[in-house]
Amino acid sequence: MRIQKDQVVQAALSLLDEAGIEGVTMRKLAQKLNIQAPSLYWHFASKTALLDGMADALITPVARAVKSRARWENVVTAVASELRGALLSRRDGARVFAGTYIVTENVLRVSEAMMGALRKAGAGERTAAWGCFSILHYVIGFTMEEQALDPRSNPEPVDLSKRRAHFSTFSPAAYPNVYAVLDDIFEEDLDARFLFGLNALLAGLKASL
Repeated sequence: MRIQKDQVVQAALSLLDEAGIEGVTMRKLAQKLNIQAPSLYWHFASKTALLDGMADALITPVARAVKSRARWENVVTAVASELRGALLSRRDGARVFAGTYIVTENVLRVSEAMMGALRKAGAGERTAAWGCFSILHYVIGFTMEEQALDPRSNPEPVDLSKRRAHFSTFSPAAYPNVYAVLDDIFEEDLDARFLFGLNALLAGLKASL
């Protein structure tokens, strides 16, 4: 019985959790599926194509229940937060999604939700398009940095306590503003930090409407 494309993608996502993005190879995936590697190329011509399929699967749950009557800021915040959650659901999820530029029903649904909310608020075509992509890029970038702190994604994750201690080797007099906000630099509430940056983007977009 020939293996199905969805089975390949789900096995690849499972391998991603086990070995990280560098560990997802056609050879290892074939071993996981108990098939010969050439069989995979029936569905995916290359690892790049496989990553595209994985990226598409990652965002399957995003923007499924957009409330059309909600305020545009609430819609964009909800979709952005769902996207972040989807990328965080898998080891190296943000790295898988970054740079894929795939055009699928899932991607179009996410874009439609954000662009629709912006246009409904009065945004012109360029503001709606570029505003949407600015938010998407923010989510991807923030999540990549977030996952760099995760031991699953980084064999040598950043030890923030050690980084903070390293500040003692520098003079507070030379960097008074940095020292004044040291607690906020090392704030570990990543949800709050994410929403702060997202709200700053939304405020900028609101000013251009």
